[in-house]
Amino acid sequence: MKTYHQQPSIPLLSSLKRGKILEWRRQKLPLYLFLTLCFNLILAPLVYAATEGELSRSQSWALGLLGLVTVALSIYLFFVMFVPERF
Repeated sequence: MKTYHQQPSIPLLSSLKRGKILEWRRQKLPLYLFLTLCFNLILAPLVYAATEGELSRSQSWALGLLGLVTVALSIYLFFVMFVPERF
């Protein structure tokens, strides 16, 4: 007995691709978290070097993340204050 595999039509493929792209655009939080952690890879050694060994590596990572979160919140609040109709 032969089985035939039906190939999806072109409109179906394009709609699936568009759906995946729209889904990816909606889920920006994982991308932002990933970029923050990557930026912290650069920032944490700088914090560790600036303290000359007074802080441990984990404390340097925490301090770097705290600084990044503080900067991100200040930028967000700046935009909320000056462009409130967007939010």
